[in-house]
Amino acid sequence: MTITQLQYVLAVAEYQNFTLAAQKSFVTQPTLSMQVQKLEDELDVLIFDRSKKPISITEVGKKIVEQAKNIVNEANRIKDIVDQEKGFIGGDYTLGIIPTIMPTLLPMFLKTFINKYPKVNLIIKEQNTESLIRNIQDGHLDAGIAATPLEIEFIKERPLYYEPFVGYVPMNHRLANTSKLNPEDLDIADILLLRDGHCFRDGVINICNSPKNYDEEHFQLQSGSFETLVNLSNEGLGMTLLPYLNTLELDEGKKRNLRYFNNPSPAREVSLIYHKSELKIQITQALKDVISGIVRGAIAFQDVKIISPLNR
Repeated sequence: MTITQLQYVLAVAEYQNFTLAAQKSFVTQPTLSMQVQKLEDELDVLIFDRSKKPISITEVGKKIVEQAKNIVNEANRIKDIVDQEKGFIGGDYTLGIIPTIMPTLLPMFLKTFINKYPKVNLIIKEQNTESLIRNIQDGHLDAGIAATPLEIEFIKERPLYYEPFVGYVPMNHRLANTSKLNPEDLDIADILLLRDGHCFRDGVINICNSPKNYDEEHFQLQSGSFETLVNLSNEGLGMTLLPYLNTLELDEGKKRNLRYFNNPSPAREVSLIYHKSELKIQITQALKDVISGIVRGAIAFQDVKIISPLNR
């Protein structure tokens, strides 16, 4: 039994196809199939049922796959130990970022990080929170950046910053003459929201103490863009709420429509999340230090109230 054989088993278990598993493992299909077969012969069990399309995992195979994940992770930890001992920060590192954070945060830290740690090959993917969690569990992401708390047993959360919510209130809105907002001023019926599935949307609904599946009487907006929400607000279709970092990019005319909240300002907690196994922790720590240092200077709010992205 070898680590390579276990890695091939994990690939087949994930893709449920020997050809695709071989492509993702950068080997030929006969090579991968032969190594999986050798492992099955050694153990004298069938890990995969090849009679079905897509192939399925046998009952004993499911137990083997779970143990293989642990063994491969622990094998990877040996390299981590050596890298940490040598003070080496480098290698591939795959980071997922949710869509409501990526456009504003990535330009702030990326150049600084790659200049400071040129030996890290940073691979960045935009994914929603559900995908981040699944891919961290499956080992396809080394870490993610998401709104927290998530309260997931196998995930560690390390807060990076606290980002206040800011109201965007057009001139013809009932709150246009209000200098500072309070949560009780908000009416979910006239707030433009991102499409369902965005944790920022759920945070806004939680501020308003409204049920997630409230009735959208007049129209339903299916947009993932804060810019679209702002433009629709300017057309008189309601107000909206924006993350603070998104407001920094608005032109001066639109900034006049911004309304901040009285203290404590509702805010979202943005964290670096990763598997509790803490593989590649030296890169994770370096990433946290760079992002926290940069964003700390951009967000001056001190008195905030964290709004959970979870559906309460």
